[in-house]
Amino acid sequence: MPPDDCILIDRAARMRGESRSDFLLEAARERAHDALFEHPIFRLDPSAFERFIAALEAPPAHSPGIERLMAVTAPWDDPPA
Repeated sequence: MPPDDCILIDRAARMRGESRSDFLLEAARERAHDALFEHPIFRLDPSAFERFIAALEAPPAHSPGIERLMAVTAPWDDPPA
């Protein structure tokens, strides 16, 4: 590890009252969680997979609330006064 990185990590660890090892372990754990949460895995049997795809491809259900929302003009779309 480059000396500048060691100094930076040691300063941050001391500020948190942790050892370098504890600091790096926590940083690695957070990074691992982030990596795993970025790539969710769905395990479905073939029948459930077909139902899942059908639900994704189905047209959306009628929703008066969504229709009202989509009818509102966005402030940035209003012509200048």
